Formats: sequence, structure tokens, C-alpha cells
Amino acid sequence: MNDLLAAYAAGWFPMAEGPDRALGLFRARQRALIPLDQRFHVPRSLRRQLRPGRFELKLNSAFAAVVDGCADRPSTWISLELRAIYQELHRLGWAHSIEAWDEHGLAGGQLGLAIGRCWIGESMFHSRPHASNVVLVQLQSALRQGGFELFDVQLSNPHLERFGCFELSDADYTSCLAKAVQQPARLQIGSSAVSSGAWMPR
Repeated sequence: MNDLLAAYAAGWFPMAEGPDRALGLFRARQRALIPLDQRFHVPRSLRRQLRPGRFELKLNSAFAAVVDGCADRPSTWISLELRAIYQELHRLGWAHSIEAWDEHGLAGGQLGLAIGRCWIGESMFHSRPHASNVVLVQLQSALRQGGFELFDVQLSNPHLERFGCFELSDADYTSCLAKAVQQPARLQIGSSAVSSGAWMPR
């Protein structure tokens, strides 16, 4: 597991692909990031969903269910092997779930890794409209307040661009990442918090 964490800390991420669902390591030529400053934008259509009482956010209260939700789609890169890896990374304190709950139960969530001052958003899902977007907005605020420097979403798309998602070259991202992973941070969602341990290159 240390080898995989070292790969994450160096800018790689795992995905399963192909008919045999083989697990490989990948990186993007242009790395997508959610800004942790004034460049972050909350779409007007989402603002009413942020009102108190619409969703309750929790941290790590349903990790396996969030992984299952992220994998539950017609074409998924989260294989059974990768699900087991995420569970072990969660047990070790590196992988986390941010969940949105309503009166019907789990409404959506995000799966991610916290390594030093970098949050790597692996995947999101929702079973109720807007739930994953509320998680994204609230998580961005929590990361900023907790001392994180990078909110990595790996690959950009038009949906993420609505929030101010921008891209860095692989070289620039790797330079920023090398510094960010060596300093601890803290993530608090509601009444729960976790410390993000520093990763020192070997």
C-alpha cells in the first residue's frame, strides 16, 4: 500500500480498464484543480440547495456505501480490486468519504484521499439532485479552512468548470504537489474531523 500512496504523492492515480479490468496507474498531461481561493464559483442555480436543513453533511459515516455509489454506473473504472484498495486506504486513515444525507438516507457523496495538504477527489455520486454538488461546495470550504493547498479532481469537464475548475501542466502540478504532501492539514465536516498526515518522499 505504501507504493500506491507514493504513486499518489507523485501525481499518479489508479484506474481499472479493459475487458480484464486490469488496474493501472495514470496521470493527466493537464491536471484539473478546484480553486481554494476567490476563483471558486457557486452556480446561482445551486445556492438555494445550500440552505440549512436541505442536506446534512457527514464525514466517514458510510464509506463503503459511497464507494459503491461511485462505482454504480454502466461503465466504471472502480473495479472490485480497487474497491478493496480503497477500503484498506480508509482503514489506514488516507481515504475518506464526504456524505450528504437527507430524510431518505444517503443522498450523495465524494470519495477522496487526503495526503498532506492535498485532497484528491477520486469520484462523486448522487441519488438525489444536487447532493454531490452540495458536497463539493461544502468540501471546498472545509479544505480551505483546514489548511489544504490543492483540491485535485484529476480531469476537467464542463460541469466542474462551472465551479471555477482550472488546469495546470503536469510539471507545475507535480511541483505544487511535492510541497503540499509534506505538510499536515485538518479536515472537519460537521462535528467530525480527521488529520491529514504528511507524506515524506523516501
